[in-house]
Amino acid sequence: MPATQHDQWADRLVIISGPSGAGKSTVVRRLLETCSVPLYLSVSATTRQPRPGEVDGVDYYFLSHDEFARRRRAGEFLECKEVFHRGDWYGTLRSEVQRGVAQGKWVLLEIDVEGAMAVLEQYPQAVTIFLHPGSLEELERRLRHRGTETEESLQRRLEVARRELEYLPRYQYEVVNQTVEQAAEEICRLLQQIQGARHAGRTER
Repeated sequence: MPATQHDQWADRLVIISGPSGAGKSTVVRRLLETCSVPLYLSVSATTRQPRPGEVDGVDYYFLSHDEFARRRRAGEFLECKEVFHRGDWYGTLRSEVQRGVAQGKWVLLEIDVEGAMAVLEQYPQAVTIFLHPGSLEELERRLRHRGTETEESLQRRLEVARRELEYLPRYQYEVVNQTVEQAAEEICRLLQQIQGARHAGRTER
């Protein structure tokens, strides 16, 4: 990959991670609606079946297992993995990042910690934000309140969350999601500050 493209991507990638149930998707939607920084949400690809109301190309790119595997072999993913050992894969297509960068926007990657670490190996200058509800106890309360998990599934998610929280020191920024509005505003302020600092740095050069 040409160095110029590498540098351009590095300046435009924003990774938001956090445990399942931390409210990432809701906060990201609010961020896209309200933040003045030009943002582009990278739509992930998955092999799982669409849920009621989900739209291909909007919620996810829904790919067959064969198509996902073909693209993975072709190196079309920035990162990808099998999630929760259920046989379904999720990943970030390089073409999605290219599309956002070509529009002059910052590309948001809403991905798990393993995906984030894989992206950082390639683009260590990416902005990294870890979003969480404040504690495992609060996370468990929110998951139980959703009422969508079996006890076994809930315990599995909590165990994954414990492991994910160990990665927190490897992120540049930590945001506690107390309310959607507060978390989105805090992330937006961070991005505005980074945008201003980078603009000032380019102006000085």
